[in-house]
Amino acid sequence: MRVLAAMSGGVDSAVAAARAVDAGHEVVGVHLALARNPQTLRAGARGCCTIEDAGDARRVADILGIPFYVWDLAERFQQDVIDDFVAEYKIGRTPNPCVRCNQKIKFAALLDKAVALGFDAVSTGHYAQMLDGPHGPELHRAVDMGKDQSYVLAVLPPDRLARSLFPLGDTRKEDVRIEAAERGLRVASKPDSHDICFISDGDTQGFLAKRLGEKPGPIVDSEGQQLGEHSGAYGFTVGQRRGLAIGTPAADGRPRYVLSIEPVSNTVVVGSAEELKVRAITGAEATWCAPVPEPGAAVSVQVRAHGREVPARVVSLGSSTGPGSGAGSLQTLPATVHVELDEPISGVATGQTLVLYRGTQVIGSSTISATA
Repeated sequence: MRVLAAMSGGVDSAVAAARAVDAGHEVVGVHLALARNPQTLRAGARGCCTIEDAGDARRVADILGIPFYVWDLAERFQQDVIDDFVAEYKIGRTPNPCVRCNQKIKFAALLDKAVALGFDAVSTGHYAQMLDGPHGPELHRAVDMGKDQSYVLAVLPPDRLARSLFPLGDTRKEDVRIEAAERGLRVASKPDSHDICFISDGDTQGFLAKRLGEKPGPIVDSEGQQLGEHSGAYGFTVGQRRGLAIGTPAADGRPRYVLSIEPVSNTVVVGSAEELKVRAITGAEATWCAPVPEPGAAVSVQVRAHGREVPARVVSLGSSTGPGSGAGSLQTLPATVHVELDEPISGVATGQTLVLYRGTQVIGSSTISATA
């Protein structure tokens, strides 16, 4: 099989590429240049698109004896990830750029280009498992739950998953580093990338302020009483406690949290920890990786990349009309999902990704549009 190995310059993608070679595939390595000006990023930046990273990936490819290329996807990354990130915050939502990058860049732009060039699949260093099931390939959690990345891959439909290889899904991270060292790969001890790759200093609020400017507005409690003023609602997210700059303490002396962000009135609403709890979630733009669950089905849900899994029940599904499998045919595609949680969770924001699981298997995902 001809495999295009996405090589970020880190240890995970390096070992994944090596394993693809060991499996007997015809492997070609590619590094995605995602920054418009990578030379402006400091060495050791949090992301995976620096010149340093490209050099690390090239050295690994040389050791593995595979061809290596750098593909410039900076424009696509700017439009589909960075611009989307800013636009979502502007309307009061909290996006996950890693989910969007996997959906639009690594398994859309990259995979489409790979297929057009005659490759059969794309290999990455994600920690997730593809297993054979009665209905075809199934996406499952990784063996190493501490590194599991099935959450950010849940936006991939079955046709894209069928062309995806995740060689590290059955391995723990510490063993990946040991293997890299044994293979003579100097990235074996390279630190993991973290946080948002295109915000190298970690200052998300400052990043957004430069692009959206100051826009003062009120901070109010759940009854509408003004408690303070903010310089931009985009600088807040649901569940936030620190940085509220409210001079008046709560009547009970307990901390306040951001409950909601209202972009039209430019208002940030705060309240108690109890008011922050969510017991039902509605998601839109659903993608299904497995047979769609019936209303009433027991599932588990996750709303953050490293958040806890919560038991839930599918209450209802909404539908839209889309292309069917036959020529010119149409089929009904579930586009929304509403779940009720067995136990409340806090800090759930619109724009986040809701992922449904059945055991370790990913059922599907949607973008959170409402909570209750």
